[in-house]
Amino acid sequence: MKVIKVRPHGFASNSYILSADGKSAVLIDCAQTHAYSVCERENLVPEYVLLTHGHFDHVGGCGKFFKDGAKICCGEKEAPLIFSAENSGLFGGVYIPEFEIYRTFSDGEETELCGLKIKVIETPGHTAGGVCYLIGDCLFTGDTLFRLGVGRCDLPTGDGAQLINSVKKLFALKGDYKVYCGHDEDTTLEYERENNPYVKV
Repeated sequence: MKVIKVRPHGFASNSYILSADGKSAVLIDCAQTHAYSVCERENLVPEYVLLTHGHFDHVGGCGKFFKDGAKICCGEKEAPLIFSAENSGLFGGVYIPEFEIYRTFSDGEETELCGLKIKVIETPGHTAGGVCYLIGDCLFTGDTLFRLGVGRCDLPTGDGAQLINSVKKLFALKGDYKVYCGHDEDTTLEYERENNPYVKV
C-alpha cells in the first residue's frame, strides 16, 4: 500500500491518499481541493473519501471529489452531525461544501475498497461520531490521537471522558502501528503508549 501525505495550505487537516494498485485511490479525510491535484499528479483515480469526522478542516475538499464521482463515507453516528447547524456554526460560521454521504460505517466493521482491507474503529470524544481507520500496518486517527497529544473536546458533541476512553481503545490494539494523525507529524502506537502525557496505558 502506498500512502501519500497531503499537508494543508493554511489551517486544515492532513489528508492521506492510499493506493493498493497504483491506479485507484482512497482518501482519508479531504481537507482541501489541492489533494485532487496530487491524485492527478500521481495518476490515481480517487474513488472513495473516508472521513474521520465532519469538521470543516477535514471536509473542505469533499465538494470537488464528490462532483467528480468519489463516494464519501463516514461513521454512522457522524453523518447527521456533518451538515448540522451546530457544525456549520463553528467559529462564527464556516463553509461546509455540498456533498452527500454514500455509506456509513459501524464500530468494528470491516470492508474492502480499491483492494484495501479497512477496519473501522469508533472513537467518540472529539466528536460524537468520530472514527479511526485501521488499514494494514497503518492507523489513521483523525483528531482522536496526535503525536504526544489528543484532540480537543470542547466543541459541539465533544466529550473528554469519551475521548480518553477512545484513546485507550486504540492503545489496546495488539501490536504496533504507524499512526497518521489529522494534524502535525506522524507517530507510532507504541511510542504513544509509552510517552503520550494525556493517556497512560
